[in-house]
Amino acid sequence: MGANMPAIIGAGGVKTCKIEGDCATPAGIWPLRRVFYRADRVASPVCHLPMEPLCPHDGWCDDPTHPDYNRHVILPHPARHERLWRDDHVYDILVVLGYNDDPVQSGRGSAIFLHLPPRGGRPTEGCIALAEPLLRHLLAAGLEAIEVRPPA
Repeated sequence: MGANMPAIIGAGGVKTCKIEGDCATPAGIWPLRRVFYRADRVASPVCHLPMEPLCPHDGWCDDPTHPDYNRHVILPHPARHERLWRDDHVYDILVVLGYNDDPVQSGRGSAIFLHLPPRGGRPTEGCIALAEPLLRHLLAAGLEAIEVRPPA
């Protein structure tokens, strides 16, 4: 599809059959849907995707029993969720990937994003992390999808 690039993936490795909470990055080709960014910390990325600044009330539902599962939500939210407005810098640029969203299947994994690396190069909880210069370059170049391959 394209060039290999250095990335940090989930602590559970790459799996073809992802389930919620396994910390695995799902294998496949995932379209880029939209971009969120912390306008109080970073300049907006240059890209063709829909884009909006994050606010403290942004969240993502990761509760497989709730109808909002794997969807952007406004906080407070009654179901289990992840806050997108974080104290660390991981979500300063956050790209929503088209994983388990068309249609959403309960328990197949949620909140799979392309984002900045965790401090110290630690693994993600299933997302794909790229260094900020590389992520900005790919967005500006018009990246439309990212491919994740299982180990050979």
